[in-house]
Amino acid sequence: MESTRRTASDVKNLSFLDLVNECDNFRFPANHGSRDPSSFTSPDRLVPWALSQSTDSPVIGLLKPEIIELLRREPEGTWIIPDPNADSRSRYRVSFHPSIDTPAKRTDVMKKLCEQWRDSGTIYQDIIGPKKWRNEMYPVYRNPFGVHRAHDPHAAEDSDSGNWAFDMERSACALFGVITYGVHMTIYHEDADGSNVRIWVPTRARTKQTWPGYLDNSVAGGIPSGMSIFESIVKESMEEASIEENIVRTYAKCVGSVSYYFRTASGRLQPEVEYVYDLKVPSGVDPAPFQPRPLDGEVESFDLLPLDTVISKMRQGLFKANCAMVLIDFLIRRGYLTPDNDPDFMEIVTRLHGRFGYEKW
Repeated sequence: MESTRRTASDVKNLSFLDLVNECDNFRFPANHGSRDPSSFTSPDRLVPWALSQSTDSPVIGLLKPEIIELLRREPEGTWIIPDPNADSRSRYRVSFHPSIDTPAKRTDVMKKLCEQWRDSGTIYQDIIGPKKWRNEMYPVYRNPFGVHRAHDPHAAEDSDSGNWAFDMERSACALFGVITYGVHMTIYHEDADGSNVRIWVPTRARTKQTWPGYLDNSVAGGIPSGMSIFESIVKESMEEASIEENIVRTYAKCVGSVSYYFRTASGRLQPEVEYVYDLKVPSGVDPAPFQPRPLDGEVESFDLLPLDTVISKMRQGLFKANCAMVLIDFLIRRGYLTPDNDPDFMEIVTRLHGRFGYEKW
């Protein structure tokens, strides 16, 4: 998730709705989908990216005109980019060529394209240049609200019958407006009566490619292709926080998800779904195995902070935007944020579970 231009010192008294607005900050313009020829030259126009030109083909991303112009330069037999003035009755969309009709073929096309742009030295170096390249493949699904089942990227069968459509480089996802998926977990202590909640809060490394130095959720990360949702939280817990696998498998509980439509400072679209987990440190046991510690260099330190302190730092804008969303969800589930103490309660609750305006894609 690319950071915005706002720095942590810009705002000191954000409301919870302000925090939601920082993350869920994109809405489609009123003229989205217009067939007016003049709209096709607008730099802000978003063109559906589908698997094929078939009218029932799912739309899996949204492309700006600048991306479409780059795709026009690709070899014949790779992309279908119709003339927008050819048939005003049909829905205009960009798609793979009909011969690119399986997950493996699409993955190969996207891999070559993104690596070519990475190595060009000129195209989107601030997004997918060598310093931004993640070397991590993300899954793209036909239906973002459908089954997200891990597939085997090394399997011999190249079936196009499931929800998984193809894989692509993580850092390039924002260029193509595809929905990405991650996992976030809150590790916390509380007294036996449910009071005195303390949360383990990491400070992101200053060398991170995105949001350096901001505060984060206890454990968080993307879901790489070929890995299930829960296995991703197990992996991230060890890599980022040194939490052993058996601890996570025993105590981590899925408590829902948040979804939001984020637009970066550079105008890139990053619709995201975050699967949310809680890990309550049980009372009466040795707390040492539950204490997160930096391991892979992505976190500078972990601090066990009282809930009031966490909320104060949220309001100061010190948390990464989507991490604040997850913490707001925690506050609602625990009864700290209610319709009686926040006039924006309903707006906040509904915005935590957005659908990205998907029916407009």
